[in-house]
Amino acid sequence: MLRPNTRWKYDDTPVTGREEMKKELNLSPLTAELMWKRGFRTAEEAETFLNTNSGILHDPYEMDGMTKAVHRIQEAVGNKEKILIFGDYDADGVASTMIMIHLMKELQADFGWYIPNRFTEGYGPNIPALERAKEEGASLVVTVDTGIAAVPEVKAANEMGLDIIITDHHEPPPELPEAHSIINPKKPGCPYPFKELAGAGVAFKTAQALLGYFPEHLLDILTIGTISDLVPLLDENRTLATRGLEALAVSRKPGIQALKRICGIEDSAMEEDHVGFALGPRINAAGRMESADPAVHLLAASDEEEAQEWAEIIDGLNKERQKVVNQMTKEAVEEVEKEYPPGENKVLLVGRKGWSPGVIGIVASRLTDRFYRPAIVLGIDEETGEAKGSARSIEGFDMFQELSKNKDLLPHFGGHTMAAGLTMAEKDISELRNRLENQAADVLSEEDFIPTTTIDVQAPLEEITVSALEELRKMAPFGVGNPKPIFMVKDVMLASKRKIGSEKNHLKIEMEENGTRLDGVGFHLGGLEENITEHARVSVVGELSINEWNGFRKPQLFLKDMAVSSWQLFDKRQQKGMDRIIHHLEDDDTIVVTFQEESYKKLGSLFERKHVLLAADAGEVTYHAANLILADMPSSIEELTGLLSAIEGVERVYAFFEDHDTLYFQSTPAREEFKWYYAFLKKRKTFNVHKDGEELARKKGWKFSTVSLMTEVFFELDFVTMENGIITVNDAPVKKDLTNSFTYQKHVSKKQAEQELLYSTYSQLKEVLDPFISAEAGDNKEMKEKVGHGF
Repeated sequence: MLRPNTRWKYDDTPVTGREEMKKELNLSPLTAELMWKRGFRTAEEAETFLNTNSGILHDPYEMDGMTKAVHRIQEAVGNKEKILIFGDYDADGVASTMIMIHLMKELQADFGWYIPNRFTEGYGPNIPALERAKEEGASLVVTVDTGIAAVPEVKAANEMGLDIIITDHHEPPPELPEAHSIINPKKPGCPYPFKELAGAGVAFKTAQALLGYFPEHLLDILTIGTISDLVPLLDENRTLATRGLEALAVSRKPGIQALKRICGIEDSAMEEDHVGFALGPRINAAGRMESADPAVHLLAASDEEEAQEWAEIIDGLNKERQKVVNQMTKEAVEEVEKEYPPGENKVLLVGRKGWSPGVIGIVASRLTDRFYRPAIVLGIDEETGEAKGSARSIEGFDMFQELSKNKDLLPHFGGHTMAAGLTMAEKDISELRNRLENQAADVLSEEDFIPTTTIDVQAPLEEITVSALEELRKMAPFGVGNPKPIFMVKDVMLASKRKIGSEKNHLKIEMEENGTRLDGVGFHLGGLEENITEHARVSVVGELSINEWNGFRKPQLFLKDMAVSSWQLFDKRQQKGMDRIIHHLEDDDTIVVTFQEESYKKLGSLFERKHVLLAADAGEVTYHAANLILADMPSSIEELTGLLSAIEGVERVYAFFEDHDTLYFQSTPAREEFKWYYAFLKKRKTFNVHKDGEELARKKGWKFSTVSLMTEVFFELDFVTMENGIITVNDAPVKKDLTNSFTYQKHVSKKQAEQELLYSTYSQLKEVLDPFISAEAGDNKEMKEKVGHGF
């Protein structure tokens, strides 16, 4: 048995419409089932989703405020007014700024751009920056990816004589700024049919309205902002991102080419992960570490040399960001484990002076990933005592709602269910920690602290083909709202397993069922290799992909979790290393069984904290252990099975069966041989077995052990007497069967035990043990059900 690391959630309700959708659209079973599970109920709905070439695009003028904003910008351009683009420092903000820069260039406007510094100015428009803009001659400010909450700032701008046009996508507060116009699909009363555009998406639609045509040439930049900002990739976002990835693949913009080159993806067909894990983080790194300006300069570069210089600066900032994040994470983990161990704390709140506010969100995410607890990480300003924090949560704990209960401690906070940002005084940190701990106790159960894996489709191996996976890519780009599908392959044979990687910390497996094979790779799952046996039937969950190597393409599964629903046999017979295996197993969940006094004394002295049991001393006690070590050979099958019946909860059996006195290769004398030997002794009257036994064995083609065994049996049955090796036949012995001899019984039982336990195949040994292990592993059935239905 191998328990999964997460709770598997799988809706096994029969998919009644799969076959109809499959036939109508000529889909593979995998795609048809996934489409159904994702809520598509008609072939028409599914076809619209899959066919992104004729995807959804909305009229930008449906957005409230667009007409008024377009007229004001056109007026400013016509009058040669100076326009300031006011952006934000994350990847979406940078992309939004760049879209507006390209727009202003095409309109031949007199413009400049400004992105505030995260560390000295904070988020959003600020009055000093607007005052400088006014001093430098600006009369119109267009915000991108920011501004919807800037009520006092816009009021101050109005008093200065600055017109403000806000383009934003964040949730509007109860009071809106009194701007010249606000373009935000989430604004109350806005009729725009799709509400989930990124900031770059809103800027793009503004550009579309002003240019009077669909700006294909801005799709590459738009896609960086859209995918990086984790907005739902549905509806119009899906259409824009799909086309945008195609545009990124062929983009001739020097900045994008340099960025792709430094990421090592310049020759790749672009997918969402290239943006999410390569391009986006580098754009984000600038604003996290210093200023976002280098990122804008990179995307605005007009020649390759300039672009390459900025790309190298950006890459250097990203490497610095990685170092800072790794060091802060190390320190945060140490503080958690030392001061606030997860076993005793439901919410993790840590803070330290000197921690960079630019990366605390990443560190909070890492704490949540590692400990699966709601986590808040604070960077504390040494001079002011102000603590800026970032929070990440788990399912069942609404971070925004729970923080809202502590407004008296939080002058500024905002966010949503799973993430939030906050500012507070250092002196209130302990109070907030205590309050959140009590709040978590009210809303979270013990089960809530086990991570979940939501499974989309249970896939038979024969349905996992290259053509099916190619078809599944039609559902891309994947992201928020359309996550990468997670598949379960249930109860298949593990054909092979091995650790891979320079540090042997990854896992490579091969699964097989009915002649079909599938490779699986589990990054950072190398530790599972020792906990599964190649003969096990495994259930795995993960993402499916196509592995291309040396011109050959085949399906592959990236493992996220693995389970074995029945007990496992680890065949260690004829192998060394028992000491190492015992040492690495949990003390409280392991029993080492010995049948021989010598083994008991040796192992008992080596492993004082482990439960080393001598079978003869077991008595009537019932034992419980997940790990069972069968250290040496029992004298009979009955001795072993009798002991197994007293051990409950066994999930893994490690069979060594060490034996220094095997009988398997010694022959058991037949009755005719006993009869001949007895007749020989009667004829000789006396026989010196010590002196002449070897010679007799040679003449008969026996081993001396055979002569010794028959002699011992005759002695036990009172057929002979023996003194100093001299055998004398009794004159009138009572007739007895050979089976009356304890020595004979012991020999036969031991030899049978060796045959079934020591010299049997893996399958034969598993069959011998199975009735006694399965009968006591009372949660096996429950485990199998959980693997099927989720837990």
